[in-house]
Amino acid sequence: MTNQPQPVVVGIDGSDTAVNAAVWAIEEAVSRDTTLRLVYATKARYSSTEDYEDDIRRAKASLQEAEKAVTAANERVKTETAIVTGPPGFALEEESRQAALVCVGSVGIGGYARAILGSVAADLAENAHCTVAIIRPSDDLPEHAVDWIVVGVKHELRDERAVEHAMREADLRHLPVLLVGNEELMDYRINEWKPRYPDVHVYPVTAGSADVGRFLKKHHERIALAVIGGSDADELTQILGPHGHHSLFHRSAASVLVVRH
Repeated sequence: MTNQPQPVVVGIDGSDTAVNAAVWAIEEAVSRDTTLRLVYATKARYSSTEDYEDDIRRAKASLQEAEKAVTAANERVKTETAIVTGPPGFALEEESRQAALVCVGSVGIGGYARAILGSVAADLAENAHCTVAIIRPSDDLPEHAVDWIVVGVKHELRDERAVEHAMREADLRHLPVLLVGNEELMDYRINEWKPRYPDVHVYPVTAGSADVGRFLKKHHERIALAVIGGSDADELTQILGPHGHHSLFHRSAASVLVVRH
């Protein structure tokens, strides 16, 4: 009996941002030859049977809408849906134990978490057992516009995986990479990773710090995806800004990938 690959999990709550996250996650599932698992987390408690029935109806409708959007975007992707007991943050953290990746929208995830970034996304970034993608809708761009993937280059071995994930995403999505950090260390990382991803264009940016948030505050490049290590998860609200509207990414529609392990 062969081991099944871990699924890519997407938190669904009926919002457009959740559906957008599911569509973004298609390539993640297809590239891994695994299932795209769409999960709706119910309330933890109900005031009445009618409240419960309403929540289940919302769950089924939300999952149906998300699955329809995914299938319309790519018929090859394998999907499954699940209604699990909430609250959403706890449910998705549990899902992350057996997932290759957990994806959520940058705003909302469960209409119960509206403060600042959204507590579910923030909690997952700090506590999930796998890598977490927090996805923003993409702007309509002119054809000549270039989106980037940005990642900081640090000394810590644990943060090397952030560079690995950035290169993988760049290869998967055909985007160039901005490496931010110390020049000497960047040269080492480029020499290490370029042979593994020969088709990825890598551009080093010498900066006094490998802090992605600090870099984005000073520069105006369009960033499609910012990749940070799990040790930098506390910077997430700084990067994304209030309610998921990027105060630093003011000219972009950036998403964030938090490499947990």
